[in-house]
Amino acid sequence: MTSPKLLALAAVTWLPVALAAAQESPPAAAPTGDVAAVSFTKQVAPILLANCVACHGPQEPKGDYQLFSYETALKDEAMITPGKPDESQLYLLITEADPEVRMPKEADALAQSDMALIKQWIEQGAKFDGPDPKAPLAQIVPKLPHPAPPEAYRVPIPVTAAAFHPAGTELAVGGYNEITIWNPADGTLLRRIKNVAQRTYGLAYNAAGTLLAAASGVPGQSGEAMLFDPASGSVVKDLVSLPDVAFDVAFNAAGDKLAACAADRSIRIFDVASGNQEVLIEDHADWVMAIAWSPDGTRLASASRDKTSKVFDAKTGDSQTTYPGHGEAVFGVAWNADGTQVITAGRDKKIHIWNPADGKLAGEIAGFGHDVYDVVFRAAGIFSCSADKSVRQHTADKREQVRIFAGHNDWVYTLAVHEGTKRLASGGFDGEVRIWNIDDGASVATFFAAPRYVAKPSSEQASAAK
Repeated sequence: MTSPKLLALAAVTWLPVALAAAQESPPAAAPTGDVAAVSFTKQVAPILLANCVACHGPQEPKGDYQLFSYETALKDEAMITPGKPDESQLYLLITEADPEVRMPKEADALAQSDMALIKQWIEQGAKFDGPDPKAPLAQIVPKLPHPAPPEAYRVPIPVTAAAFHPAGTELAVGGYNEITIWNPADGTLLRRIKNVAQRTYGLAYNAAGTLLAAASGVPGQSGEAMLFDPASGSVVKDLVSLPDVAFDVAFNAAGDKLAACAADRSIRIFDVASGNQEVLIEDHADWVMAIAWSPDGTRLASASRDKTSKVFDAKTGDSQTTYPGHGEAVFGVAWNADGTQVITAGRDKKIHIWNPADGKLAGEIAGFGHDVYDVVFRAAGIFSCSADKSVRQHTADKREQVRIFAGHNDWVYTLAVHEGTKRLASGGFDGEVRIWNIDDGASVATFFAAPRYVAKPSSEQASAAK
């Protein structure tokens, strides 16, 4: 079974064509004159990042060849032989005439100018001109503005992130190279935040509503955690660049720390005021899909594709507890109100409630027809969403189902709850966002989170119109 994030990532392969807003590698400046030095950081690394890292990254690289950093690229001298491009397999493969052999695999050949740059760089000794040869390429290439989002969406995109403003008057939703802000009362578009990576997988407001954190990236190429001013859309802090997508972000209750997790297996904790990274956790064996702070801000709970959820000391990053009970990938994580229980959900079609002190199971919620993607704990109970197209509410004490919020026509990926206005927002693979009243389950608003998208009438509607 493919994970929800993987499906959303796979959607990117057709979205650039549909939206006419493809993510392109920055043009490499051609050297002037025969003796001009080619910059690895500014010219070669962007080419490798855009075309090679997806298949030759740190995890399960094709051909056992890693290209995600300068150090790994040069580790095999047969691939890159400094001073000898015609003896370097990397250069021979990218210039190969046979498309069955040529790299990148199953993709267009590199531009002639890119091939020439790589050849000249190897001829000049394949030198490094960055700060750290071990750093991922995504961290050393010059950061350029992201492409502009499409003015009008030709198709909606999967909704993989949503968050209510603390006042409850706005809902932030991940878009394509943007974050869109909507009025949850009627589904009208309020504004668009640009200069965002291709896809956004996690969103979180601080308690004051003055900062909006985003976890995003380009699948297999790069990821980032950013802080935005949600009112103006300006970038407040660019916290980190990663070799693959960031999946989630979360503020602690005090709002002075931000946690982020990513496909590179990492969990990072940042000081919000300075933007400095204070803690790096690399304890999981696979993607870290979601992260949640304990109510007192002393611990972090995670959800990972490695089939475990873990609890970490937020100050030191030390692992305290591992819960392996799912036996399948874990997608969502939350804490109960007093921090005595962790709630997780995943591919095993269940919600698990367990003790963070010893990792022992306290209870389960079953009855889902498919993967459970997201879970939220609030005073009104436990809310969840699933690939069975449902959004559900259960009581926290007896774990009894209160209601099913029915109406989605596709897998439901993400949830957001605002207790003050008693609103629940859910987003699906088909790009539809639904707003519900928590008290009675009534539908408040339904819209596609795709600016200027014009939905085509269904066959039934078209027939009725004739």
